[in-house]
Amino acid sequence: MFHSQLYRKLSLAGAVLGLLTVAACWNQTANAAGGDTSKTTTATPATISPEERLQLVTLPKGTHITTTVNQTLATETSHWGDPFTAQLIHPVKVNGKTVLPSGTQVTGRVWEVNKHELKVVLTSAEVHGVRCDLTTNSRRPSDKDRPKIKGHKSKIDNSVLAAHTHLTFKLEKSTEVPVVKG
Repeated sequence: MFHSQLYRKLSLAGAVLGLLTVAACWNQTANAAGGDTSKTTTATPATISPEERLQLVTLPKGTHITTTVNQTLATETSHWGDPFTAQLIHPVKVNGKTVLPSGTQVTGRVWEVNKHELKVVLTSAEVHGVRCDLTTNSRRPSDKDRPKIKGHKSKIDNSVLAAHTHLTFKLEKSTEVPVVKG
């Protein structure tokens, strides 16, 4: 009987923690309906100590997110929807407060693949152990980052996105991310 009660309590605690964690990042409904997004949540993901509280902060549409891509993507090997990972190069700040520190892990996916062109978008960021959705513009490897070959006039080829390439994305839709209330 003791194990049964302990199991129930642990299951309930896990369910509550899961719901609070989901609520921290998935509160898009209130935002879309014009709700107040400045409220503090009591979600405590594993990376936040119990005495710390998270506050939802809205990253506005148009926010720039500069990343460095972790792996090489190419039209020959990549397909629509393939995931990739990257890290933020510069912190993202709102009202002078860092919301996404540099080094934050972000994920993206291949958005478009043509013979001579590859486009990618960012899809999420992990903040305090919570996955937050991102909706960004699509980016392709830049022609200006490629070495110029003198006298070579060929069709522009943006088919390879090399590892460690820096790309700046722009949010197409505002999103909420949890920050430690301070």
